[in-house]
Amino acid sequence: QVQLVESGGGSVQAGGSLRLSCVVSGATYSNYLMAWFRQAPGNERAGVAASYNDFALPYYADSVEGRFTISQDNAKKTLYLQMNSLKSEDTAMYYCATDSGVSGGRAWFDLARYNSWGQGTQVTVSS
Repeated sequence: QVQLVESGGGSVQAGGSLRLSCVVSGATYSNYLMAWFRQAPGNERAGVAASYNDFALPYYADSVEGRFTISQDNAKKTLYLQMNSLKSEDTAMYYCATDSGVSGGRAWFDLARYNSWGQGTQVTVSS
């Protein structure tokens, strides 16, 4: 069974940076799509970024393109999200997720594609 554990959240001023980490265990970690989602109070959970562990081009939501960078360290089985130029609207609980190699024909930002989720890490950006 795949387990995902996020860390790295916190409080930061607008314009600042944070790096989130997600450690994967209990998986072979091959051909998996790994993704970051976020959910603010009163909003639906939405995709932020996603990438495969074979260094294919990643996916980004329009709202974070150019500011956030998703990356993976296959040896450490760790997914990262480098967040720069943070804005107050980036405030949310951030979750990592994996599809365990099965897309089901769904897009990267489709929550139903993912079968394993972490517990989340809170990011708060003050203006």
